[in-house]
Parts: sequence; C-alpha cells; structure tokens
Amino acid sequence: MSAKDPLFALQRRERIMDEIREHGSVSVSTVARRLGVSELTIRRDINTLAQQGLVTRVHGGATLRSAIEPGLSPVLTGHDPAVTRYTIGMVVPSLDYYWPPIVHGARAQASQLRARLLLRASTYELRDNRRQVEALLNTPGLHGLIVAPDTAGEPGVQMLEWLDSLPVPVVLAERRVRAAAAAPRLESVVSDHAAGAALAVRHLHAAGHERIGLILESELPTGRYVRRGWRDSLRALGLPTDVVALTGVRFDAPGREREMDAALRQIRETGTTAVLVLPDPQAIALEQHALDRGIRVPHDLAIVAYDDDVARFGDPAITAVRPPKQHVGREAVNLLIARLESGSGRPAFRVKLSPELQVRESSLRPVIDAGSASPSAPENPLEYTS
Repeated sequence: MSAKDPLFALQRRERIMDEIREHGSVSVSTVARRLGVSELTIRRDINTLAQQGLVTRVHGGATLRSAIEPGLSPVLTGHDPAVTRYTIGMVVPSLDYYWPPIVHGARAQASQLRARLLLRASTYELRDNRRQVEALLNTPGLHGLIVAPDTAGEPGVQMLEWLDSLPVPVVLAERRVRAAAAAPRLESVVSDHAAGAALAVRHLHAAGHERIGLILESELPTGRYVRRGWRDSLRALGLPTDVVALTGVRFDAPGREREMDAALRQIRETGTTAVLVLPDPQAIALEQHALDRGIRVPHDLAIVAYDDDVARFGDPAITAVRPPKQHVGREAVNLLIARLESGSGRPAFRVKLSPELQVRESSLRPVIDAGSASPSAPENPLEYTS
C-alpha cells in the first residue's frame, strides 16, 4: 500500500458522504462508476462509514443514518444539544410508494442545517394524520412540522385550519393550502403536476400524436392537477379532447384483464394513439397487456407514465414525468427553518417546483422499416377481440 492510499480512501468517503447528504442515499454501482473504482472498493468504504455510525448500509448502497436508529450516540446522530439547532417533526402518509425520496431529501437538508428530523408514518386518514401530529407536538423542544394530510372536502379544510392554529409553524409537503381554508400562516411546497402533465402532452405532440388520452388511478391528491394540465395543454395546442379519459382504473386488482381490455377498447374507439398514465405501475401493466394483445409500443400506442418510480423497468422502458421529490423534502425543511429564523413577520411562502420529463423508448417516434413488420401482427393491431 502506498503512502497516498489512505488519503485516496478518505477522499472517496468524503465524496460518498457528499452524495448521501445531497440525495439521501447512494448506489454502489453509481458511485463506483463516477469515481472510476471497483464496486468492491465502494462497498468497503461504505462498511467503514457504517462502522463509524455515519451511514446505514442497505441492499446495493447506503442511506443517511436515521435519527431513530437504535444504538447511536447523540454526537453521531447530530442530536447533541450543543450542535442541533432545531427539532422538526415530519408526518407522511406512506413510506412505500412516492414518499421515500421526499423523506430522504428532508433528512439530508435537515442534516446540513443541523436540524433533528423526527419522522412518523401515517395513512391517508385524517384521524390518523391528526393523531401523529399530536404525538409530535408532545415532543419536548419541537420547533416545527412538515405534514402531508388529505386536504379534500370540508374535513380537509378543517384540518388545514387546525394546522394553522398550532403553536409551531407548519409546512405542507405535496399539499396545497386551499382557498376555502382560513389558514394564512401555512406554507407549502409542491410539485407542479399540471406543468408536468403539460410536458408529457407537448412531448407526445412533438412525436406526431394529436389524439392524446389520460388514464388515472385516482383524482386524489395528484390526479386532479395532472388532469388539469393535460386538459389545458390539449386546448392550448388545439388538439382534440374527445379522446380516452379514464379515472379510477386499477390494472393491478382482481378483474384486471377485463378492465385493461375495456381501456384498450376505448382507446381504439376514440382513435387515441398516445396516453398519459398515473401512476407508474398502472402504466407498466397497460403496456404489458397491450403487447400481449399484439399492440406495439410505441408504434401503435405511445405511453408516458407519471411519477417515474418504476417506469424504467417497462419493456420497452417507459417515458415518465418525474416530480422533484427530493427537492420537495429539501425545500420543506428550508421553508420551515427560514420561518423559524425570520419570525412571524416573514410572509407565508407557497412554492411550486417543476417536474422533469425522462424520455425513453415507449414514446419515441417509431422508425418503421417496410420489411420489418412482424408477419403475425394484425393490419390494425388495435382491432382485437377480447
């Protein structure tokens, strides 16, 4: 071993920690490729960082060490009273789909700003949301909250007004402050889902599609804004609106084949040639079923997913709108700490962040060679019998 090797190892580990602080997690393969070293070397670095109590090893990589992990000293978690500036509570409706990147972003930013983040998982039920918030309010020294309750209907208005009345500042994550609520102090940071849907429509239009449909698992809480952006973009581009538009689809539930056949039938009957599908799992299920029915993607039907959690696993890989989830978590922490440092004289900030479009094979303009058509493909693949 040369005298320089320990320095190189230290630099690698600093780079790994920088990545984790920025993104909340790292992948062994990604870091190894960026640093030009073997995956085994990065795994050893991660093991060293884990032994020092700085990261948590996970399958294929590492994450920022959580404040709630057992066996950590206050110094290692960043919770030494001499170091920690603020204690922030965070309540999210799920730790499965969609929310982990938001939590990672919030945790990474809290670590950078010397704040302690207390995470509680809830459900989409308002009663449970309120119970989790009340539990955090009983935490000694709590400075503020980041929450994501259901805001629909009159119960949602009442929830917003209750949050606004709390003795600590509150920031909503991926939830908007409704105009019907008397909640002037609430702040929020959201992905601009309407703008994300517009990105998808404009991309499909540029690829030659004029009849662009929409398929939603649910209108709440994201679907209503995706629908608005899709509808407004069709009108702005002068495109037909008598295309397939389905809500409440569940292509992963019992009777899924019948439901997907019905969706494909409506796509055929309306002449729809491209669809925006929320969320990813429904888009993948639709793509697989279309291919099973002899409908080629993207030749006969182009698909764009909304969320980009698993869309890349489609075959062909599915183009997707990617909300800036980690940045939502980061900005929620920034807003909360800015309010804590500026006091009540600071105006309430309600921030929208723009999604990105990740273009993949499922929506590209197909290049069809005259001799390349499959001999078994029907003349019009959408003319099938269910």
